[in-house]
Amino acid sequence: MKAVRFHGKEDIRIDTIPVPQVNKGQVKVKPIWCGICGSDLHEFLGGPGLCPTTPHPITGETVPLTFGHEFSGIVEEVADDVTEFKIGDRVCVQPIIYDGTCGACKAGYINCCYSNGFVGLSGWGGGLSEHIVLPKSCCYKLPDNVSLEVGALIEPLAVGWHAVELSPYKDNDSALVLGGGPIGLAVIQALKAKGCKNVIVSEVSSRRKDFARHFGADHILDPTKEDIVQRCRDLTDGWGVHVAYDCAGVQAAFKQGVLAVRARGTIVNIAIWEKDATITPNDFCFKERSYMGIATYEGGDFQLVLNAISEGRMNPEAMITKKIAFDEVVEGGFMELIRNKDNTVKILVQANKLE
Repeated sequence: MKAVRFHGKEDIRIDTIPVPQVNKGQVKVKPIWCGICGSDLHEFLGGPGLCPTTPHPITGETVPLTFGHEFSGIVEEVADDVTEFKIGDRVCVQPIIYDGTCGACKAGYINCCYSNGFVGLSGWGGGLSEHIVLPKSCCYKLPDNVSLEVGALIEPLAVGWHAVELSPYKDNDSALVLGGGPIGLAVIQALKAKGCKNVIVSEVSSRRKDFARHFGADHILDPTKEDIVQRCRDLTDGWGVHVAYDCAGVQAAFKQGVLAVRARGTIVNIAIWEKDATITPNDFCFKERSYMGIATYEGGDFQLVLNAISEGRMNPEAMITKKIAFDEVVEGGFMELIRNKDNTVKILVQANKLE
């Protein structure tokens, strides 16, 4: 079968590899739509980083590895002991790989597994392939009114949902979202689905400002033209926001986010930083602010996002800015994201055509 595989920095190839076989507890899926994630792009530009160059502790695999962890598809085979799925089911995939034995897993925090990895980055295949075999726990059925294209958005949407869910945000709170990329837009949608009436977004790109507005942001600020800290206070009766969500991973934006948070408020780090950040402890101590990190999502987050979309509380389809064919993945996908980042939110690759 054909698969898009990462061999190293700026080296992605469409290889021919064996078709995986189904074993106990597994489901074979034919990927249909797969999104290209910022993590994929970081690996392409500067990796291997997330992709293992020594055997991964769970999968035992190393580069080259099949890419793709944001995807949906059709079940084409199930193991004899699997009753939850049947051939023809439409599914999206939760790609967390976890050992189930470490302290985090035993506590139920599979996203914080001490040996964690991801389908499409650490082994077990990926969504940019003609077939993939997965543990049944990775698969979630799509409601009838949720398309396969939207199914490929559930993974990044679940990141935003989990961030809001785990944060101290509560009804009637104000929120600042730093960055209007895919994860920032996911946070905006999660906040609006939960009824937030004061979502403030800090973003430079005019196109991404448009997307933030489309998904319900109440106030959109330009950090190159406005004092983000003062504007957040102006928009919250002088207090500052209750919660800030850092979806940018940029030092200047992070500093603004911390200072925009009110006394005893919280800044939530979602972004994966490419290099060390600087934190000034006094910014936290003198206002008793809190900092928390977010690690992707938990199992239940996928179902909660699916429910929100099915019930009409989230309508994420506008995040899809381009669809491309399998053989266009490098030029039409990765290079397009590099060259036209500000105007692109999510590019979907069609791994297989529907019959």
